[in-house]
Amino acid sequence: MSVELFFRREGAGTPIVVLHGLFGSGDNFGHIARTLSADFDMIVVDERDHGRSPHTDRITYPLMAEDVHALFAKLGLQDAVLVGHSMGGKTAMTFAQRWPQLLKHLVVIDIGPRQYPIGDHAAIIQALASSDVAAKTTRKEVEDHLSDYIPEPGVVQFLMKSLYWEQPGKLAWRFNVPLLQRDINDILGAMGPEAVKVPTLFIRGGKSPYIPREDLPQIKEQFPNSRVETIAFAGHWVHAQAPDEVMALIRSVA
Repeated sequence: MSVELFFRREGAGTPIVVLHGLFGSGDNFGHIARTLSADFDMIVVDERDHGRSPHTDRITYPLMAEDVHALFAKLGLQDAVLVGHSMGGKTAMTFAQRWPQLLKHLVVIDIGPRQYPIGDHAAIIQALASSDVAAKTTRKEVEDHLSDYIPEPGVVQFLMKSLYWEQPGKLAWRFNVPLLQRDINDILGAMGPEAVKVPTLFIRGGKSPYIPREDLPQIKEQFPNSRVETIAFAGHWVHAQAPDEVMALIRSVA
């Protein structure tokens, strides 16, 4: 069953719907959305169990795609560009398998359709699950706790963006930590094998391991009407590290 997603909308023109990655929110695309809203109808979404969207009891790509489809129906969207980063990219790919008629173009940022190992996510999940933020009185306490598990300051700061004061004196995570911990294997799992005929642009970071060259033949087979663009200096957070390049590529298909 779908849930009603939180979204922000600005601008007019071709609709561009943007889906963030794991542990993120639509705010991660704030600069890009504000800039592109001068020429396009920008709809930036918080996916289920993230940001300001509802917490649920299950998170899978079919369910997340159904949430986005319900949003399309609510807003009357068609001939849209659907953009997704990482987890949001897999949601977008699943949407394109089921409702290709609603899309003008699909843009997938630094994720492929295959299964991924848990890798660095294991430390992040452990850090979040043990953070006990409700018992902490300052954001600095939470930041120090995360830093004990996660060596990359940039990742810690990224996670801290989803920490908020639920009420005076009580901190909470906007994402649903227990559910993400339980369902992480579904989030890292492969999407279905159905081919996607929607024109698709894959944007990969040249310094990211998420779309290695050996994956490209499989991607081309499942997405026959696709092309891959590499931003050489960027890592996995391509849209944050190379916003101008990503915006130019989105413009090229919108």
